Amino acid sequence: MDLADLQGRALETAALYDRHNVAAGRRPWTPDQFMMGFVGDVGDLAKLVMAAEGVREIPGGREQLGHELADCLWSVLVLAQRYGVDLEAEFARMTDGIEQYLQT
Repeated sequence: MDLADLQGRALETAALYDRHNVAAGRRPWTPDQFMMGFVGDVGDLAKLVMAAEGVREIPGGREQLGHELADCLWSVLVLAQRYGVDLEAEFARMTDGIEQYLQT
């Protein structure tokens, strides 16, 4: 699956959440609410990484790591679309800049 496919799938899932929230009498998530969810997911990811490294004890933590990474990726993909960011171009620009810096 390439980045466009991942982003398309992320947006489909976000639309499902929007419909679910509206059906439940709530409004669709705004970008700031996606950001707050992302921050929570990053916190969860940090705990799971600590567990994977033996710093924390979380039963089944290693098995949850992939799911949490995917949660974080989902939020980034949706936020990029909501703010009109071409994530593929920005990623290439960012990594090119790092490579140039490290090769000098």
